[in-house]
Amino acid sequence: MTDNLRIYEAARTVPASATKEIAGGRLKGMTDINPMWRIKTLTEQFGPCGFGWKYEIIEKRLENGANGEIAAFVDINLYIKVNGEWSDPIPGTGGSAFVAKERNGLYTNDECFKMAMTDALSVACKSLGFGADVYWEADRTKYDRAKDKPIDLPEKEQVQQLIQALKEQGKWQDSMKGEAHRSALAKKLKPGTPAYYQHVAGCLAKELG
Repeated sequence: MTDNLRIYEAARTVPASATKEIAGGRLKGMTDINPMWRIKTLTEQFGPCGFGWKYEIIEKRLENGANGEIAAFVDINLYIKVNGEWSDPIPGTGGSAFVAKERNGLYTNDECFKMAMTDALSVACKSLGFGADVYWEADRTKYDRAKDKPIDLPEKEQVQQLIQALKEQGKWQDSMKGEAHRSALAKKLKPGTPAYYQHVAGCLAKELG
């Protein structure tokens, strides 16, 4: 491993305890990373905040969206200290909803800038390779998605059959799929591959008894 990849390799893998599957919304099925894992990893690699790494907020802003919604954005520069020298700024832009349209009307989030700040730090850390194994699959380009074709995998069909069987026996819980997903990630299995579905199927089969 070259020294250029030292930080990338140290931060690329996210422990299963710091991940969870997003259950709803437009990001359903994607993996969410606990923000404290990034703080811990930054501190492990560079030292305490303010001494080995730091950030500055460049701008906070609100922008109008559709249907009366308003989004909050935060721009930051992240700095890390390597061999006693501070890096050039590593930019990150994060966003969150300030006013969101929900089932019962518009909702105002008074923590929107804090959430946008957390998002901005995750974007900056991504440039260093933080969580790369999670993002590798999730960040395929729109061109990749356009040419991708659905693949019928017998392993995936087996997972679906096991879920159906668990439901028919009254044993199914929504958390089971998430637990199996995290278990597969812990073994560094790439989502969507036959090996991934085989592992998930094995976890579900244990629940079936």
